[in-house]
Amino acid sequence: MLNKFIELSILSGGLLPLMAVLLLVTLAVIVERLYFYHRVLQSGLAMEHDLQLVEYQNVDKLEQLAAHYDGSLQRSIISSALASRGQNAETMERHIDEAIMWQMPKIDKHVWVLDSSVTLAPLMGLLGTIIGMVHAFGILGTSGAGGTASQMVTGGIAEALVATGVGLLIAIIAVAFLNYFNKRGRLALHQMEQLKVMVINRLHGGGSAHHGVPVREAHASTVTPISAGRKP
Repeated sequence: MLNKFIELSILSGGLLPLMAVLLLVTLAVIVERLYFYHRVLQSGLAMEHDLQLVEYQNVDKLEQLAAHYDGSLQRSIISSALASRGQNAETMERHIDEAIMWQMPKIDKHVWVLDSSVTLAPLMGLLGTIIGMVHAFGILGTSGAGGTASQMVTGGIAEALVATGVGLLIAIIAVAFLNYFNKRGRLALHQMEQLKVMVINRLHGGGSAHHGVPVREAHASTVTPISAGRKP
């Protein structure tokens, strides 16, 4: 197995080992981002639930939430709101927007590696295949037109195509998770925008119909039609 890999590596001009390294880096980024987005979105959901239970103008509970979610990506939203609670709602919103913008590089961190793999892996595979085919046809030119030489050329082309296959495999894996992480990143930003509005409402709002009710229960409540309250 090792000898075959070495043979294919030589045939591809040494690009196959580089593609193996690229695959390992791509898989490492995928695992790290899967864990990151799972942790971020779960923390956001928990914070949404806890914020919905906070009474309006209750600064103490917001400070408790900030301490409870210390280390999470969304903590800066509550911290910025508490730091600017003496300002009006518009000023507070700008401060929270600034805090969110500081967190955006963490959301996009390492995703560029997958984007690069989508483009780089097929090109490396194609280059490796071209190098292998040049080597295979070189054998035909030096050995004449005998049957043995033709078989060697055919086998060399087949082995050279392995590089293209590996490159396409890496690109397929990378593009699938790149699209998935882009979606999760947009979801995380949407979640932070929602948390921003919830925090501002609790410091500058005057209450709501769903006050003190968890988010899922509040959104799942049924609405009574207006006609049901009218008397015939």
